[in-house]
Amino acid sequence: MAEICPTCGLPKDICVCSTISREQQRIKVHLEMRRWKRPVTIIEGIVDKNIDIGRLTQKLKTLCACGGTSKSNQIMLQGDHRGRMKQFLTELGFPGENIEVA
Repeated sequence: MAEICPTCGLPKDICVCSTISREQQRIKVHLEMRRWKRPVTIIEGIVDKNIDIGRLTQKLKTLCACGGTSKSNQIMLQGDHRGRMKQFLTELGFPGENIEVA
């Protein structure tokens, strides 16, 4: 007998909880100027328990060829990568209409 998801009540093999949680997230990508006018791209709003922020940060750092870190549900990347972030995040499975680039 298949296991039942406690959240949605469907069998685990067709569970839609992770898809629904990704569709409800509002991701904000913006630029901050840090010390000595260095640009830092900040990505906020990824609060899914199924997503490992550390692994996502590592993927984004590799795709952008830059340094960065993740602190308190924020991803900080060195440099201005706002133009490419929407494309990268949609490739990783986040819906494009929920990504706000400022």
